[in-house]
Amino acid sequence: MAVFCRIQAIKIKCISEDTDVSEKKLCSMPAEELLAATASKAPVPGGGGIAALTAASAAALVEMVANLTIGKKGYEKVEPMMQEIRSQAEVLRLRYQAGIDEDARAFEGVIRAVRLPKDTPDRTAVVQQAFKDAAAIPFALGKDIFVLLQLSEQVVRYGNAWVITDGAIAAMNARAAMRSAFYSVRINLKSITDKEYVHCMTGAMVDIEQKAARIEETVEKEYQSR
Repeated sequence: MAVFCRIQAIKIKCISEDTDVSEKKLCSMPAEELLAATASKAPVPGGGGIAALTAASAAALVEMVANLTIGKKGYEKVEPMMQEIRSQAEVLRLRYQAGIDEDARAFEGVIRAVRLPKDTPDRTAVVQQAFKDAAAIPFALGKDIFVLLQLSEQVVRYGNAWVITDGAIAAMNARAAMRSAFYSVRINLKSITDKEYVHCMTGAMVDIEQKAARIEETVEKEYQSR
């Protein structure tokens, strides 16, 4: 079901540099260190950041399949397509990497807002905006992942057959990342009192997920047929 209502004020406020999320960018951590941080008692990185990391790894696999198709005998006709896919996937990968830290900053914004003294002027509005910001970031991630799913379907269909499994894994990881991102959206929507905002965000996610499910089915069929 398409959503025609307008989602207003998906504004992400800048978080000041004194945030205590981390002294270094999460996306710059070595994999071992990032996973250890995730396993710790610290609230971030959490599910939203891991969703972004999963999406970034899926984008990297799409890039890999494109790279292993470009210049290969028998794939000359699809080389221009693969070059474009590689470029798009790289942009998405870098965007998803940045999303690891964006999610952490949004969470920190919620924590700061709910800890404001009860008598703080406009406290309710500040808290509500913090939850909207925290919902907007994973929503944008999930929406972006739909583009990655489309790219993964193309590499599974037209890419180097020797790495078709990697393309399929990219698609499945992208789908998991989208689901995870939208879980993060929904938990924040539970704290938002703006019913129109919640309705529009929920409807938009349903629309995206239905389209994504169709691509997932197509990828599975393409994988089985090659």
